[in-house]
Amino acid sequence: MLLHASTFALAPWIDSILPTLAPHLLEHVAAETHGSALELRTGVHTDVPAAIAELAALRGELRAELDDRGLRAAAAGMHPTTVWQESRISGGERYQLLYESLRELARREPTFALHVHVAVLDPEDAMRAMNGLRSHLPLLLALSANSPFWQGRETGLASTRTPMFGAFPRVGLPRAFNDYGDYVESIDVLLRCGAFPEPTFLWWDVRLQPRWGTVEVRIMDAQITVEDSAALVALVQSLVHMEIDGKAAAVPPQGTPELLAENRFLAARDGMAAHFLDPRLESHVSAHDLLSMTLDACAPHADKLGCREELESARVLSRCPGTERQRQCARQGAGLDGLVAVLADAF
Repeated sequence: MLLHASTFALAPWIDSILPTLAPHLLEHVAAETHGSALELRTGVHTDVPAAIAELAALRGELRAELDDRGLRAAAAGMHPTTVWQESRISGGERYQLLYESLRELARREPTFALHVHVAVLDPEDAMRAMNGLRSHLPLLLALSANSPFWQGRETGLASTRTPMFGAFPRVGLPRAFNDYGDYVESIDVLLRCGAFPEPTFLWWDVRLQPRWGTVEVRIMDAQITVEDSAALVALVQSLVHMEIDGKAAAVPPQGTPELLAENRFLAARDGMAAHFLDPRLESHVSAHDLLSMTLDACAPHADKLGCREELESARVLSRCPGTERQRQCARQGAGLDGLVAVLADAF
């Protein structure tokens, strides 16, 4: 979130800020749909610790650059008080095309997400990972939930960003695909018919990125701190490795599309307080129990990937996730304006 340093309201100035950034930082910064959203992206890394170290350095560089311009940055799923009338669309060609396609839907309050790319060499392995990740998406959303406020009031949702972003087309849970060819043909027919200009206009919770050779997980809210992000990145990388390895039987299996959609809703509503539907038990499993089972199953994979410490930090995050920290801060006298100041300091 790009913020005014004095008021902590969203500052829709990305188009004027980008050309003034130092060249090294500019390589890692991009505009997004809204003028008050700034994408900060790491380079490619072989392990989670290196990626997180770069993310921390980039946050520091960005803060220094923005301080000189009377601006701040913060990360959460949504700004707690902004209203859609204050939003502005970025001037870039892609985002003007989005506005032409989505009309006033594009002007709803900006949302902010954590996207994680994991490289997978073989297309069929990538497809296997994407299909397998579908059952883990509700848990990833619950653990990352970090947007309990909307238009100045508490919504009762852990991730308000999720239903807000859901107003866009081509979002949510993708279907299971038979193989990589099925995936390619399904998207290609939409391209041939002119539905959208290229595949990144698909905003599913998880998708393949053939341009980069990655599986991209997109369901998670943006995180307040680098440490919070580290836990989620390690969990995503370990889950991809586990699904490709074919040893995911220790966690609840895939349910029907309807059951997965219901669990996704429960995650957005309740966060880590959710009780997910379990098709094996024909009952419920708490998000905390499911996380514990999932982390235990992922541990051998995290050991191979060199991210065991970061993976284990997911247990710490689960005890006080971002949405609960925001609620506590707002209720303890800071109010919503004070909350955004706290988020900026934590950044």
